[in-house]
Amino acid sequence: MNGKTLVTGTLCTVTALALSAGSVQAQQDTLTMTVTDVSGLEELRRDWAPFKEELEANTDYTVEFAPVTSRTAAVELLRSERVDLVLTGPAEYVVMRHLTDAEPILGFSRPDYFSGVITMADSGITSVEDLEGRKVAVGDVGSTSSHLAPLQVLADYGIDPQEDIELVHTKARVAFESLLRGDVAAWGTNYMDDYMRLRERADEVSPGAFRVIARGPDLPNDVLVAGDHVSDEVVEEMQTVIVDNSDALVRAIVDEGGEENQKYEGMRFIRNIDDSDYEYVRKAYRSIGQEDFGRFPGE
Repeated sequence: MNGKTLVTGTLCTVTALALSAGSVQAQQDTLTMTVTDVSGLEELRRDWAPFKEELEANTDYTVEFAPVTSRTAAVELLRSERVDLVLTGPAEYVVMRHLTDAEPILGFSRPDYFSGVITMADSGITSVEDLEGRKVAVGDVGSTSSHLAPLQVLADYGIDPQEDIELVHTKARVAFESLLRGDVAAWGTNYMDDYMRLRERADEVSPGAFRVIARGPDLPNDVLVAGDHVSDEVVEEMQTVIVDNSDALVRAIVDEGGEENQKYEGMRFIRNIDDSDYEYVRKAYRSIGQEDFGRFPGE
């Protein structure tokens, strides 16, 4: 090999290494994000583009959306390191943590986020114990606040949700109307987002027509998690940036985001999130007979 060939080969090698390093750096400067209760790229952009843009404005990262069609798809993206950040609910977090060791970064605290068990005031049902042997409506299988938590509330009061009642899974409006008609004895659901919202819209019935016979504790926060492959430095930076720019980022979520984001009105970011905060949800999984946290209920 002559000197010219050697120099040329060396230059090519150096150039290739430089391009490779640049490519790695570009990847490191991009974070991918998804939201488990939003299906498809169009909805992600509609609901979360303002948050993404505000995050980019306060960091050196480009944030790209990774749309998912299911909770299971979000887990697979985390496992394959094709998504870095996932915003998810408490029930979903429990499974994600079990399957991927995803790290909780920040809580999205939702005011008045708890479940209640509601009856009609004239039904004669005044306690949870009165529900034994009766029909109780709850929401979609796997929902934190309209399925798991209401059933845990019943369990907290001594009712076995698998044996002592007849469960009816249905949408919130159908459950509300079924309660009004007497088709179900009680409705277990998210207190603010479902019960209060529908009660306020029900012109034909007064608020005094209902009785709340039990309420659960405030539920764990929705949580932004990072994949196990994301460095501690990135996690810490995201925590700091989001908390330090909290007001602008909350506005981006609530005021500028999609209609579904209204559930976060009045929210704040909670930095000191710990996996143990989600033990109540794990307890609810056990109460519905699911000891295995490695799958989503109903799947």
